[in-house]
This record gives sequence, structure tokens and C-alpha cells, in this order.
Amino acid sequence: MAKLSYKSYDEHELIRLMLRDDYAAYLEIYERYSRPLYAHACKKLNNRDEVKDLLQEVFAALWQNRSSLSPKSPLAGYLYATLRYRVIKLIAHKKVESVYFESLATVNTHDNTTADYRVREKELGQLIENEIVRLPEKMQEVFRMSRQSHLSHKEIAQELGLSETTVKKHVNNALKVLRPKFGTLLSLAYFLLP
Repeated sequence: MAKLSYKSYDEHELIRLMLRDDYAAYLEIYERYSRPLYAHACKKLNNRDEVKDLLQEVFAALWQNRSSLSPKSPLAGYLYATLRYRVIKLIAHKKVESVYFESLATVNTHDNTTADYRVREKELGQLIENEIVRLPEKMQEVFRMSRQSHLSHKEIAQELGLSETTVKKHVNNALKVLRPKFGTLLSLAYFLLP
């Protein structure tokens, strides 16, 4: 019943309400923009499930980052820009994944193919490394100790003077950032790359 009253608000009023953690205002924004964003994303991607996932990410980001909005922000522009960024990121991820899996499929004993495989492997390693260096410093350090030095959470905690819970949280948060970008390639890369 209360939700009906939000239909008369303009987007600036809805942003003001959302800045005060008004979830009903957020739901009204979702109601107004989800269909047009869905239609827009479907023009760029042929997979409706991927589009639904992207929309979920866009609106989750809106709620999580609401404090960075200004009541004068052009909401439609913000939402379309966020969607565009996520579509580009998804396409780039698919391209990297495709290139990598193609390289795995074509690997044979010929020297030139093996050299190509190593180049692609190195490129993938560099892409992953570029994302790792964007992590906060402590998270980056803990993640490297866990994945590259193969230390247990307990060993890392002892070496850095942290609790095991904190170490686990750093590793999980790093994976939450990296997995959407590299998916299963992240796990494969750490077994294949030095």
C-alpha cells in the first residue's frame, strides 16, 4: 500500500529517500528502470540469463553505492552507465575465456603451438595480476600468501599477526572481486602459472 505513494515521486525525490535507506524508494526505482534496462541489455547480449544477472548486479550496486549518489544525479544516466560498464566487462571476460580455452584446445607438441600457448598463458597471468594489484594492500598481501605461497590461513595469520577470521575474510573478499572477472580461469591459472 505504501509503495503506491512512491509512484508520484520524481527520481530526485526517490534518490533522497534512498539516501535515507528507504528500501521502498529503491524498489520503485527498480520498477521504473528494470524493464527498459533489460530491453537495452538484450540488444547487446543474446543471453537472457546473462542479462538478468547483469541487471541484478546493476541494482545491487545501486543499493550498495547509494551513499555516493547526489539527489541531483541523473539516475537514468547512472543506471545505463553502470549497465554499459558491466556489459563491456562481461564481453571482455568472455573474450579472454574464449581465447584461453581455444588455446588449451589447440595445444600440441609442436613448438610454435606450445610457444603460442605460453604467450596466452602469460597474458592471462598478466590480466589476473592487473586485477590483483587493484585490491587493497592488506587483502592483496593475504591473497598472494594464500594462493601463490600456498600458506594456510593459520600460517598467514601467525606471520602477519592477524586472526584467522580476518585472513579468511581477506581471501574471500579478494575472490569475490576476482571471480566475476575470471570465473574458473582464476583457479586454473593458479595451478598452471608459476
